[in-house]
Amino acid sequence: MSQQTKISATIITLNEERCIRECIESLEFADEVIVIDSGSKDKTIDICLELGAKVIQQEWLGFGAQKQLAVDQTQNDWVFCIDADERVSRQLNAEITELKQQAEISPKAFNMSRCNRFLGRWLRHGEGYPDHNLRLFHKQYARWSEHTVHEHVITDEKVGLFKSDLMHESEDGIFDYLQKQNRYTTLQAEALLAKGKKGSIARMLISPVTRFIKFYFIRRGFQDGVPGLIHVLIGCVNSMTKYAKLIELNIKAEKDS
Repeated sequence: MSQQTKISATIITLNEERCIRECIESLEFADEVIVIDSGSKDKTIDICLELGAKVIQQEWLGFGAQKQLAVDQTQNDWVFCIDADERVSRQLNAEITELKQQAEISPKAFNMSRCNRFLGRWLRHGEGYPDHNLRLFHKQYARWSEHTVHEHVITDEKVGLFKSDLMHESEDGIFDYLQKQNRYTTLQAEALLAKGKKGSIARMLISPVTRFIKFYFIRRGFQDGVPGLIHVLIGCVNSMTKYAKLIELNIKAEKDS
């Protein structure tokens, strides 16, 4: 009988006691769980240790670098990367467990659809679905990008696709969700500035409109009811805010030069 392939799971954390238990407990297929914590003050670390995860303390490096550090700490060649507010569905667990029976897995990287829960509803249209994410890969053939936000896995290999979903609890109330989006738009604007991009009024005004048309009508976000509408509208505001912040950064840079 051929030997089963082992898979490590990685998570980055900061004060995630609300959701980390469910996240780790959903990793039924994982042979090892590595947690990179950037200074949690709540019970996150205690819960991780209780559930058998290995916890490593690391000051924040940015999303891409932090996630790659987690990958570098794993013992196995195959790695599954998950965020603390995500969980693996029963169906996805079954797919990955079946995949592990292969001594040599091909292709070397796999996408999966991520289903986002917003205002109590699992979004199945618009920007919220299928939201493909590459999360399972052989670490000799793929790695995380160095982006501080909107990081992604880079690979030159053919990428497979699982049939089942990764579940994402995308918010804990609109107030918290908007705080998170505010941080993201700041990081996005800073990344654009670092690339030498210039903000413009036209881009700031046109971007949210085209985004609404794309996700609410073309991608049928209207079929997700009120939660779907609010989710798309917040995304549109984020797009406008990102370019507004870029304009602000451009003005500051001109004053300092």
